[in-house]
Amino acid sequence: MRLARRLRAERGDHGLTLTQLACLATLHRHGAMTPSDLAAHEKVQPPSMTRTVNGLAERGLVQRTPDPNDGRQVVVSLTDAGADLLATDRAQREQWLAQRLADLSADERETLARAAVILDRLAGS
Repeated sequence: MRLARRLRAERGDHGLTLTQLACLATLHRHGAMTPSDLAAHEKVQPPSMTRTVNGLAERGLVQRTPDPNDGRQVVVSLTDAGADLLATDRAQREQWLAQRLADLSADERETLARAAVILDRLAGS
């Protein structure tokens, strides 16, 4: 948790909440989806996701288009500006982490690599 907090501190000052960033990341990973599907992915109530999507749309980070399968629904997708913001945010944190990893000894990096496999297995259980 301390490492996650430290990585969050390396984020740029883009004025987005963690919820908004998580929404952008979900759209990046899984592609366009309805606000209801996005709410389910993020485990929030649909009205909360509507507010989140509205804020992101106002900033030009996501766009809404009519759902081709259901005219009553909309589909939310990441804009180029949203993808660029995510890429910049990720690059800042990766640069910080890469430098810290480079400062470790070869033995420490090897230990971390072995631990990462175990942690990934735990996270997936």
